[in-house]
Amino acid sequence: MTTIDEALSDRLLLGAALDRDLSSWATWRVVLRAAFGLPLHTDEEFDTLEALAGPRRSPPTARVSELWAIAGRRSGKSRVAALIASYIAAFEDHSGKLAPGEVGYVLILSPTRDQSKVIASYVQAFFASSPVLRQLVMEANSEEIRLQGNIVIAIHPNSFRTVRGRTLIACIFDESAFWRDESSALPDLETYRAVTPALATTGGLLVGISSPYRKVGLLHARHRDFYNTDAPDVLVIQGATATLNPLIDRRIIDRAKKDDAEAASAEWDGNFRTDISALLDDYMIDDAIDLVRPVDLPRSRHHRYFAFTDASAGKHDSFTLAIGHLENEYEENEHFVLDVLRATRPPFDPAIVAGEYAALARFYGVSHLTGDAYAGNWVSEAFNKAGVRYHTSRLNKSQLYLEAVQHFARRAITIPNYAPLIRELRLLERRVSRSGRDSVDHPQNGSDDMANALVGCLYQSTLNRPVPARMLYGR
Repeated sequence: MTTIDEALSDRLLLGAALDRDLSSWATWRVVLRAAFGLPLHTDEEFDTLEALAGPRRSPPTARVSELWAIAGRRSGKSRVAALIASYIAAFEDHSGKLAPGEVGYVLILSPTRDQSKVIASYVQAFFASSPVLRQLVMEANSEEIRLQGNIVIAIHPNSFRTVRGRTLIACIFDESAFWRDESSALPDLETYRAVTPALATTGGLLVGISSPYRKVGLLHARHRDFYNTDAPDVLVIQGATATLNPLIDRRIIDRAKKDDAEAASAEWDGNFRTDISALLDDYMIDDAIDLVRPVDLPRSRHHRYFAFTDASAGKHDSFTLAIGHLENEYEENEHFVLDVLRATRPPFDPAIVAGEYAALARFYGVSHLTGDAYAGNWVSEAFNKAGVRYHTSRLNKSQLYLEAVQHFARRAITIPNYAPLIRELRLLERRVSRSGRDSVDHPQNGSDDMANALVGCLYQSTLNRPVPARMLYGR
């Protein structure tokens, strides 16, 4: 069988789509040799693997079951993902792995549709450029390349709900550190659990190839558990852009490091970010969840309710409302309860939503609600017109989040078991700026509209708590 190293060296095979000077691929070739159990020959190759995989990592003696490549931007990740997929589909023998008539899939999952198209174009180029490989193609479109022998290379955005049910001979997680899903805080882990059984039946290879982000998720877990270790079936490498792609213009990297050294360390040096962490750990969030209550609680005449809204113009973000109350508000063990949470997704008429939220607030006895200074005066005018006074929060979003941490930490908050809200809470990011001031926000391509309404309502309820009698009378 043709090895992956031979295939990418041959100008009639995979090498037909690579740069004329293969020396720029020298580092990636060492990684691929190691991952596929091919021997390293020179001291330079051994040194390269040690620099990428750690000094305690010896070269694998057989093809690993998982390869995790943590690499800087513009290091050739997408082309390597396409190269691995093309090699496995075209050169490996799958006859003993598939039943008669069964289709074997090489599945490439990306964070977005646009990224999927980029990798699809690289895969198509490997087959179109080779006079040998193009003869294997039976049908091709923007999402699938169907080859002779019932083999399909499928490239599309990640969704752990749609990957089940296929026979997988390989699966590639492209930029998995940046996967997002509306129903899960850890879509990479959900997808891993979905594809692992299918790969196990065929002995298929799992490849994770991504730039790093913060220290959470499957990419970081694999780095934590297998980097610089001699695990026989898992290889983890970590490399800077300039190491993996010597053709990169280093002036771009130097400028990025001057502008933001921490961000550049992740984007170009392949290091996980240390200035970004989770605002709330999983234990804090789990302790706040009431698993048996409904999402909404009925109004009680024994409680005083407060409301906070995160308004939206109806084009991009959701328009959200949270209503809650304090229990034991006269005692030291006061406890906030989120009674109602609403989120209206775009598109919508914001005036109509404001009217609906105002009516709901009035039902709970709320005559005024609070929100941020979003979009000028139209928000306050819409709510005032609907019969509820609108006040601008004295704290901005980051301050509201930071205030809420103490309540989560001392288990003084109860929320429903509502997956979209819990997902937003788990993904909140706390950043430390150069000035040392913390800020909190959702991750890139994420949202925090419901979480923002929650912490705003929490703050309003504690801000307006009654003064205990013991403090008034010195008891």
